[in-house]
Amino acid sequence: MIAIIAAYARNRVLGRDGQIPWKLDGEQKRFRELTTGNVVVMGRRTYESIGRRLPNRMTIVLSNTKEFTDFCNLHTAHSLKEALDYAADHADLSDIFIAGGANVYEEAIPLCDVMYITEIDADIDGDVRFPDFNQADFKKTINDRITNDVLPYQYETFIRTGGRR
Repeated sequence: MIAIIAAYARNRVLGRDGQIPWKLDGEQKRFRELTTGNVVVMGRRTYESIGRRLPNRMTIVLSNTKEFTDFCNLHTAHSLKEALDYAADHADLSDIFIAGGANVYEEAIPLCDVMYITEIDADIDGDVRFPDFNQADFKKTINDRITNDVLPYQYETFIRTGGRR
């Protein structure tokens, strides 16, 4: 399975100045629960904003300018196709999660089977946005809605209803 995992604001903002412009403890917990034991593919800037490889996951960083490797759980690929091929050849894990940034998401949307989205119920200023996609290609389920005094948000799952493009 190829999945996209993302958190964005109602206006599709993902980030601002290379950082995530919010902190949601539940969203980080959901990311960890869904991706642990699987493959996570992300762009170089996303990886550098995290600052380290993710424990208990194979991390593949997309980059044409830097190399990221360790003995078993961190690898560099030069394209999304190369990352997906590497994961298929080297990981005995069944699920691949695409974790950003915006250009990687845009390339992955036609390839994904499911999208796990945390949508924040606010318009937030930012300079990076999640790409538009045809929602008619997916069945949307709202899994949980979290209301709080800071930022209400909800967990959504989009399951592709037709074949991949």
